Amino acid sequence: MTVPESDGTQIEVVRVFTDAAGRYGNPLGIARATDVIDVDHQALAARAGYAETVVVEDPIDDRARMRIYTPAVELPFAGHPSVGAAWWLNAQLTPVTVIEVPAGPVAVEAADGLIWVRARAEWTPKFEFHQFDDAEELAALGPADFTAGAHYAWMYTNEPRGAVRARMFAPARGIAEDEATGGAAIALTALLRRSINITQGQGSQMFTAWDSEGWVRLGGRTVADHPVVI
Repeated sequence: MTVPESDGTQIEVVRVFTDAAGRYGNPLGIARATDVIDVDHQALAARAGYAETVVVEDPIDDRARMRIYTPAVELPFAGHPSVGAAWWLNAQLTPVTVIEVPAGPVAVEAADGLIWVRARAEWTPKFEFHQFDDAEELAALGPADFTAGAHYAWMYTNEPRGAVRARMFAPARGIAEDEATGGAAIALTALLRRSINITQGQGSQMFTAWDSEGWVRLGGRTVADHPVVI
């Protein structure tokens, strides 16, 4: 993939799904829609190189519209950008109760020190799930093992408590390995029909709650990183 040259756009960066100490987390690029009116959003995401970069409109009546891009494609919904953008809007003193994405309205709530979003599993990108029983086998996986598609490898570390260890590889979306994948967490929760606590990548943490009506709540911590010019 050829990455376009910089046009000097500044984006904010946050890390989503950190642990309790603010470590790890999946970087998210955030651009204000008013700053990128004449910018190719997909090219912007390719230059940024994060798993996702979002373009967020200014909130109106506690609602904000958002577009989501991987380095290669636009997504109708993704969990990590929804949680991260909701946290960022709150930090900008413009909190919202709903983020409008192409898939539908994503409800937002702050509770227990986490930002929670509510979405349907069918909104998430498609993943191929691979369940493991051996932690060493899961740890030995690498991007070279997957040449196409999007793959979520996971195992229970404590099934009664719903504790899960996971990794995600998505070459089809321009992502060699993702540090924390909210959409996959939502999809896995719906597949298992239970709430789970996921540790992914180096140590990022995600929390989910299953709703019997088919909705899933996804929660996590976010911290500010630093702005970049791309």
